[in-house]
Amino acid sequence: MDRRSPLGEFLMARRAQLSPDDVGLPRYGERRRVPGLRREELAMLAGVSAGYYTRLEQGQSLNASAEVLDAIATALRLTAAERDHLSVLSTTASRRTAPSPPPDEHASADLRTLLAAMEDVPALVVGRRNDVLAWNGAGHALLAGHLDAASPDDPDTRPNLSRLVFLDAHTRALYRDWPAKAHAVVGNLRILTARNPHDTRLAALVGELAIRSPEFASLWAEHTVEPCGRDVYDLAHPVVGNLTVTQQTFPVPREPHQSLVVITAEAKTPSSAALTMLAQARGQGVTSVTGPGRPGSG
Repeated sequence: MDRRSPLGEFLMARRAQLSPDDVGLPRYGERRRVPGLRREELAMLAGVSAGYYTRLEQGQSLNASAEVLDAIATALRLTAAERDHLSVLSTTASRRTAPSPPPDEHASADLRTLLAAMEDVPALVVGRRNDVLAWNGAGHALLAGHLDAASPDDPDTRPNLSRLVFLDAHTRALYRDWPAKAHAVVGNLRILTARNPHDTRLAALVGELAIRSPEFASLWAEHTVEPCGRDVYDLAHPVVGNLTVTQQTFPVPREPHQSLVVITAEAKTPSSAALTMLAQARGQGVTSVTGPGRPGSG
């Protein structure tokens, strides 16, 4: 593992976000050349030697115990999600596995049946790289009516949610608070890359986004960790106007790298009425004010 390993970068990024004032350490009036805590200060807080912590941050030590990681996480004041991320990074850092061809992904017949049964509830199946493996008509109409509805069926045209958020103008306009959505996407992508460190396509996606989107590059450098769970978004839909939806993400049984994403609106609200209107528009063949296109394909 080299000096700029994911584990070392994460530790450095989190250390830079803590000041001596945050953890009750004296400053002694000196001017600090780097932001955040020094390595020796963090090591002291964690109860490990400065030399050991430096080797860990630089990738020269690969087998930190759970107790040491817990002490470092406490010193860094990591959230529960960040603690999990640190553990995953440490585990993958100790495995010397060569990159391998990424496996093909598809949504099972059972999942497709489930999506069809949820006809008027926007839903989609997402894979290990945030590729859309399948969606129902409601999910397509709500999130990407400007794309070909059949695009998830072909790996060459399959939409990628991360790419859409940062590189597709339609998707950017859909989220009224786009920065919040962008932050969540990057936080989730950090988790995916930690869990799949040898996935060459996932690494290529991160590289593409960093090159084509300065906003992505800036957010990626922050090492934000934010797992998908339950999120509320205000949308500005081109067909039915403004609405507020709740997005929930569920792991798919027996497919650990896939998720079922379900989007709902509170009952008896204008947002619920907007989803009903969108379903009616779908029945009339209207899903977008623009013609179908293929930006953002995965």
